[in-house]
Amino acid sequence: MDTVLLIFGILLGIIGIVGSIVPGIPGPPLSFIGVLLMYFRKGLDSGGEPMGVTLLLVLLAVTIAVTVLDYVVPAWFTKITGGTKYASRGATIGLIAGLIFPLPIGMIAASLLGAFVGELFFANKDAASSVKSALGAFLGFLAGTGAKLISSAVMLYYIIVFI
Repeated sequence: MDTVLLIFGILLGIIGIVGSIVPGIPGPPLSFIGVLLMYFRKGLDSGGEPMGVTLLLVLLAVTIAVTVLDYVVPAWFTKITGGTKYASRGATIGLIAGLIFPLPIGMIAASLLGAFVGELFFANKDAASSVKSALGAFLGFLAGTGAKLISSAVMLYYIIVFI
């Protein structure tokens, strides 16, 4: 059973990193489940100490905060650059469509293009305003993705420490 928890914990940590970038896979929650498995496994760090409940609760709080912020930050960035819901939706659709192209360039270019098209055609804005809104939507996406990636990487670190 110990080995099964170890394997699943490491796999969830790695999938959490991937899920921080790929849409549709909840990266930080999966990474947290990996940490939780290490807690139940009762692994020890290099000093011989087991994982504490405090660390577990802090990582849970970070997971919840990053997951919530991932929905708020892109909309906020879009709004402060004058974008509408069409830029956010276009960026998301472009991001998913961009998965068919080589990563990460396809995702980035398609996300920007989707936000631009959303603003230009659906919000009836001019090209300059559409570019500004597209950049705002894209920066929001980058901020949310960066926060998810960092938190998942930290959790993978703790999974490895408590092997």
